Amino acid sequence: MATHAPHRDETPSVEVHDLTVAYHRKPVLWDVDVSLPSGKLVAVIGPNGAGKSTLLKAALGLVPLASGHVRIFGEPLKKARRLVGYVPQRETVDWDFPVDALDVVLMGRYGRLGWLRRPGPADREAALACLRKVGMQDFAHRQISQLSGGQQQRIFLARALAQEAMLYFMDEPFAGVDAATEKAIVEVMRELRAQGRTVVAVHHDLQTVQEYFDHVVLLNMRLVAAGSVESVFTRENLQRTYGGRLTILDEAADAVRRAGSP
Repeated sequence: MATHAPHRDETPSVEVHDLTVAYHRKPVLWDVDVSLPSGKLVAVIGPNGAGKSTLLKAALGLVPLASGHVRIFGEPLKKARRLVGYVPQRETVDWDFPVDALDVVLMGRYGRLGWLRRPGPADREAALACLRKVGMQDFAHRQISQLSGGQQQRIFLARALAQEAMLYFMDEPFAGVDAATEKAIVEVMRELRAQGRTVVAVHHDLQTVQEYFDHVVLLNMRLVAAGSVESVFTRENLQRTYGGRLTILDEAADAVRRAGSP
């Protein structure tokens, strides 16, 4: 996969200012201000209904904003779109669509080609290389409807890699996948970080936040806290984010306390 010169570390990958999003006039995100660093693995965490997926969709221009704006590497999305890749939630995809795995990954090349050009041999080779990265090269010509949930998630990860983006939004990439797929996704995320790229992922498993991510955004309709995992992923901030529901997360909270002990 070709690489681009990484953006300077001091340039935020995502800047959200005064962001409010409402569905049917009911706010889902309210007055969110947050800046995310470049070249890091960023987790967006919070309870169900906190607006985590909506934050990603707002940054991608997939939902209308009631107020505020989003900048990608200091530019409006329209100017920076080619720098952005997206892995949606698996359940939002029509897996009965009659295409094979390689066709899906090739879709990631269209943003680089433009609408009037078709993928050529170099694009097919790039797509196959992305399939190899996620361990799915042997399934290139398998219909996507015939793949398991974990395999489907790997295919969508390969499609995002084929975009050769600098910033990747991933909406619950580990949801419903097997342990081998989760390990493969983490390895790809770490490789992207080593190349100076940024991953922003909606994540639910609090017990793996410290292992997988560098930076964390705690969200519950409003921004609770954002910063390095070491400084922000604390019992107090988790309590502010989850409230009374934190009682079911005691094991994760214990892990946070142990990690913070000398």
